[in-house]
Amino acid sequence: MAAPEPDPDRAPGTGSTTRTTADTADTDSTPGSAPDPAPGPEPLTVPSLSAGPDFVLRPWEMSDLPLIREASLDPYIPLITTIPAPYSEAAAEAFVRRQWERAATGAGYPFAIVRSRDRRPVGAIGLWLRELPEGRASLGYWLTDLARGQGVARAALRTVTGWALRDLGVPRLQLYIEPWNTASARIAEDIGFRREGLLRGWQQVGDERRDMAVYALLNSDGPADGRAVTAH
Repeated sequence: MAAPEPDPDRAPGTGSTTRTTADTADTDSTPGSAPDPAPGPEPLTVPSLSAGPDFVLRPWEMSDLPLIREASLDPYIPLITTIPAPYSEAAAEAFVRRQWERAATGAGYPFAIVRSRDRRPVGAIGLWLRELPEGRASLGYWLTDLARGQGVARAALRTVTGWALRDLGVPRLQLYIEPWNTASARIAEDIGFRREGLLRGWQQVGDERRDMAVYALLNSDGPADGRAVTAH
């Protein structure tokens, strides 16, 4: 699993792009009045993307509460996300609404990862745009235990990476992975991400600060492996 940078729900001030008031007043404003605030980020529409023949990425739905319940039992996922632990239906519904709010406020694109054959959700992946004004965006994902080791993370990460670079034109994508997580590191490198260094004490995970290895892929590095296709 690749941690968000950091999870926009966990760190105050990182859930959306902040814009300051314009330096000069609107010429139509009443003299002496405060200038009109600059418009906020545009709302985003989360698409459905085909991640190969076996998985689909789609917006979160209230029907995904069983996935949240399963993730809440994982020893690691609640530490790096706002998956509620212990689980409650009210907290799970609030989690889904936060995903909708992220898109509505322009903070990013949250996807549920869904198995095609039975439409069962098995994980999540997000593209976060907090630093897009500086030309970079970050990715984070998690999978429930039963979905690991089946190529799910690779398919989802390849799809969102290709879509972000090609269709959205993001100049730089970043992943933050704990050094022990060799499986996620291998997936990132297979897709084309390059390890750029170690960020010491970069992120709060549970009760401690953890090191994170940073991986990046530039739009100028060439196409990512695979191609995202809008699902019908």
